[in-house]
Amino acid sequence: MPDLADGDSVEVKGSGAKPYVLKNVGGVFSCSCPAWRNAGGAIDRRTCKHLKALRGEAVELARIGAPASAAAVPKASKAGAKASSGESDEGGEEQAPPLLLAHVYEPDVDPTGWWMSEKLDGVRAYWDGRRFVSRLGNVYHAPEWFTAGLPDFTLDGELWLDRKAFQRTVSVVRRQDGGDAWRQIKFLVFDAPGHDGDFEARMRHYHAELERRRPTFASALAHEICTGAEHLQRELMRVEGLGGEGLMLRRPGSRYEVGRSHSLLKVKRFHDDEARVVGHQAGTGKHKGRLGALLVELRDGTRFALGTGLSDADRNSPPPVGTIVTFRYQELSDGGVPRFPSFVGVRHDVAWKPGEPATRKGSR
Repeated sequence: MPDLADGDSVEVKGSGAKPYVLKNVGGVFSCSCPAWRNAGGAIDRRTCKHLKALRGEAVELARIGAPASAAAVPKASKAGAKASSGESDEGGEEQAPPLLLAHVYEPDVDPTGWWMSEKLDGVRAYWDGRRFVSRLGNVYHAPEWFTAGLPDFTLDGELWLDRKAFQRTVSVVRRQDGGDAWRQIKFLVFDAPGHDGDFEARMRHYHAELERRRPTFASALAHEICTGAEHLQRELMRVEGLGGEGLMLRRPGSRYEVGRSHSLLKVKRFHDDEARVVGHQAGTGKHKGRLGALLVELRDGTRFALGTGLSDADRNSPPPVGTIVTFRYQELSDGGVPRFPSFVGVRHDVAWKPGEPATRKGSR
């Protein structure tokens, strides 16, 4: 049975005059046909008759997690915001792990005494003691050799490849085959949600366990005490100079809370948010014949063009309509439109809720 390698695409005859395009981007298979576009749910859980014909129905149903006898593709379940556990039954509905989420740092907060660490531009991952789970409850299929040595208690961290490598990281961790590409990835741990102590106790707990077990692909993310606003700004400039995204601040003595909390703050010069792709703008000049810009929509309905930051691969094979993307920007105009927006990558780990106020969400 033929298949698509990562980055490949193929055209198949459809019911209309134009052929449909089937693609594989980082292990996420898509088709330009209406059935795939309108299927709903996470894009990695969609399929259609064209993908089934190309790859084989059993292969496709296995890829999206459907039983072999399934007559239709099940829509991905909505992750519950009040989930009390990161685990889900095999074959059952996904359940969002109980994660601590950050607010944006404001200058009126005195950072003295807070724990400071680099804000990683990777993929947030919850280790439930036996597997990695995304913010929405989807499983990351890490190889056994990658998870070897990890403890049987919960860890909160980031699957990280390098600075400015978010999209490359996504392409690895979203794969279903758990291949050798995972050797590029590190799991950087920054909390232990299941421990009942304050942050200092939790940090001692997971540091000691990682030191004892010495897993090959996991380590503790470095934290240091912030001595004041000047120290915070110096460290922010240093990290940004290295290509980093920003900093995280954790309030000393704080407990692990589920949901967004002011005990965890992200410090950045640029804001970030998500938008939904609603169209493709044709390119001109050197981009003639391929994508010029993504037409995107914020949760409040504000629409704008997102053209900066797109790679040649993005322009030749743009994210399909309906995809959620993340972008950075400097500020909002008086009309609520992001100024100087720049594309970062496709997001698979956030839920899209139209009408929800923008919260400038990041990976944590």
